Amino acid sequence: MATLILLRHGRSTANTAGVLAGRSPGVELDARGREQAATVVDRLADLPIASIITSPMIRCRQTVAPLAAARGLDPVVEDDLAEVDYGSWTGRKISELVTEDLWKVVQAHPSAATFPDGEALAGMQARSVAAVRRQVARVRAEHGDDAILLACSHGDVIKAVLADALASHLDNFQRIVVDTCSVSVVAYTELRPFVARMNEQSGDVASLVPKPPSEEQAPSDAVVGGPTNA
Repeated sequence: MATLILLRHGRSTANTAGVLAGRSPGVELDARGREQAATVVDRLADLPIASIITSPMIRCRQTVAPLAAARGLDPVVEDDLAEVDYGSWTGRKISELVTEDLWKVVQAHPSAATFPDGEALAGMQARSVAAVRRQVARVRAEHGDDAILLACSHGDVIKAVLADALASHLDNFQRIVVDTCSVSVVAYTELRPFVARMNEQSGDVASLVPKPPSEEQAPSDAVVGGPTNA
C-alpha cells in the first residue's frame, strides 16, 4: 500500500488576479503562497516521504522547494501532472470566461469539454491518472510497498485524480474542492485506491496517512477502508 499525498501549489499571482493561468510562463507564488509553501515543511515533518514529484509549472516547483531542501530530496518533474492546456483561454480573466457557452459545459458536463486550441478535460484526466499510477509504481519498486510520495500539481488535475480514486465520473469532479496548498491523501493498494482525506488544511497531516495492516489482521485491502460494519 503506497500512499500518495496530493499537494496543490500555493496561492499564485494569477489566483489573486482572477486570471486563468494555465500554462502561462512566469506565474509564480505571491507572498501568501510563499508562506503556505514554508508551512508545508512542518505540516509534513512526521512523514517519511520517499519522493517528491512536481508539475513543471514554476508555481509548483516553488511550492515544493522548501520541503525538498529540508529533506535533501531532488523533486522529480512529471510533465503529465502539468496544468490543463486551456488553449486560447489561457491568460484570460475568469470574469470574462464565465460568459462563454463552453463555461457551462466545463462546469456541468466536463467530460465533453475541450478548450479551444487546447486539450480536453477527459484527456487531462487520462494523462494525470496514468502519471500518478506510474509514479506510485516507481516509488513502490524503489522504496517498498509502504512508501509515501508527494505530488504537487494543480486544482483541476488533483480533482481529476481524486475523482478517479473515488470511482466517480469526471462529470462529478467539479463537486470536489481543492484549495491552494491543501493536502489530499490516497492509498493505492494492488486492487484499488482508498481516499483518506481531501482538501485538508490543518497542521496534523501525519494522522491522515492510513496505517499499513498489522500482522494480526487479514491480508486484505479492506482494512484500509475499515471494517464494513464500522
